[in-house]
Amino acid sequence: MTKADIVDVIASSTGLTKVETEAVVNGFMETVIDAMKRGEHIELRGFGTFKVVKRAERVARNPKTNEEVIVPEQYVPVLKMSKDFKEAVNESIMEDEGE
Repeated sequence: MTKADIVDVIASSTGLTKVETEAVVNGFMETVIDAMKRGEHIELRGFGTFKVVKRAERVARNPKTNEEVIVPEQYVPVLKMSKDFKEAVNESIMEDEGE
């Protein structure tokens, strides 16, 4: 599913135009990105938690040359899905497989 698909689904279920819906979706994404740039933690109950985590420096290996490479420490955004979200997905897919 793409952002355009999400906009289509939301627009058809809310009665908003696609242009209005796209503005809301873009606004949501920009808000999340800006908050994470500031290192903020975002919790959407029933959906998940966005946060920034620090990854320590580590040694990796170039698979072509087998040469060791140092990967510097870095901050990365992560999304941890809520328990309810995970359970809903699991139950739905398990039902589909049972058909």
